[in-house]
Amino acid sequence: MPNIKMFFKSKKTEIKKEDSTLNQDLAIITQMNQEFATSLDLNDTLQTALEVIIKRLNAQAANIFLIEDKKQVFQCIASKYQSYLEEYEIPLTQGVMGKAVLQKKCIRVGDVRKDVREIAEFYFDLDNKTNFTTYSVLCSPLIAANECIGVIHCLNKKTNNKLFEEGDRKLLETLSAPAALAIRNAKMAKELIDKNRMQKEIEIVGEIQKTLLSKNKDEKFPIAGINIPAKVVSGDFYNFAELEKGKYGFGVADVSGKGIKSSLLMSKASSLYRCLSKTMFSASELLELLNKEICETAARGMFVTMLVGIYDSVKKELHLSNAGHEPPLIYSKDGKFSNFTEAGPPLGIMPKIKYKETILKFSESSMYIFTDGITEIKDPNGEMLGAEGFQNYITKYQDKPSNQRLKIIVEDIVKSGKIQKDDLTIVVIDSLT
Repeated sequence: MPNIKMFFKSKKTEIKKEDSTLNQDLAIITQMNQEFATSLDLNDTLQTALEVIIKRLNAQAANIFLIEDKKQVFQCIASKYQSYLEEYEIPLTQGVMGKAVLQKKCIRVGDVRKDVREIAEFYFDLDNKTNFTTYSVLCSPLIAANECIGVIHCLNKKTNNKLFEEGDRKLLETLSAPAALAIRNAKMAKELIDKNRMQKEIEIVGEIQKTLLSKNKDEKFPIAGINIPAKVVSGDFYNFAELEKGKYGFGVADVSGKGIKSSLLMSKASSLYRCLSKTMFSASELLELLNKEICETAARGMFVTMLVGIYDSVKKELHLSNAGHEPPLIYSKDGKFSNFTEAGPPLGIMPKIKYKETILKFSESSMYIFTDGITEIKDPNGEMLGAEGFQNYITKYQDKPSNQRLKIIVEDIVKSGKIQKDDLTIVVIDSLT
């Protein structure tokens, strides 16, 4: 009888011990969830997760590797008590980490030195690089929303034999679930913050771009312009200024492509033009120098179409040079349209180009220089406005002052149901009587 009592007493003690351990682990998971819920900072979340896991598993070291999708590698983004890991990228197929991701389950390597050869060699190589000695390993995939985003990697139990047991594996598998969810949430929050920051920076770029455009003056000034970006930043620009009494310089350009890269090239081209046009009064020579500068730094495949000119109101002449830009429309007093079609290649394609300069008689007329965003704007049926459609708007509002006319034209085009997908830019030069 005494032996039976001792047997039941032992069982009760074991059950109580298991219950106590289970309650302890549930408390840890609850604590983790609460701490993770209050922090959307990725670094704080990672450090908290590692501290909790190391303490509960009594591990010597732990680290978190996230998957870098483009490179298909593991990158260490948090580590405790193992150095230099951030210097290495580990292919997704290598080591126990690769197997944990492939099998989507927590893996235990009881004794690295007795395990399969490729795993042992993997850790021997890693130990040499990090001045660490690996005896036993736990590796659990971080799975959130059915997506594996990385692994938690624990090394060496702080016991005499330094080896993890099966219970440790099950525990890490349990603890990795809330950690994965928290890391995913923190990562998404960081990406959102970065995106918002980038959006703010793009808006600043857009504001800077606006300062590079010439401001319209009063009705007596012969040149006016308008630019409506399709997005926050624009790949178009224009600039005009009075060079000397009765002479006015102007330039209109369209950078290939869209986005930040195009806007940066636009800013460079615009700044170059603003600087050079103050001292160079030859349209063709100005284009040649701009082309040389842009060829030196433009990214491969990028180019700029540009038309530059000088209006001499005393001689009633236009001096024009065109680098692959849309042919401008000239509207005369008798209501007829003509084109200036002479053009060389765009800027940024070939460094040694000679551009032709043409002199046109210009009186009682208006010249409209525009980018392809105007003529290629489409209605809901996919029909482009085209040059003829644009001419109709010019004729309709020609009697308006130039500094109001362009705004009215663009507003009417957009209000008519046309869908803007590209930057809309127009510059008009009215001959002075």
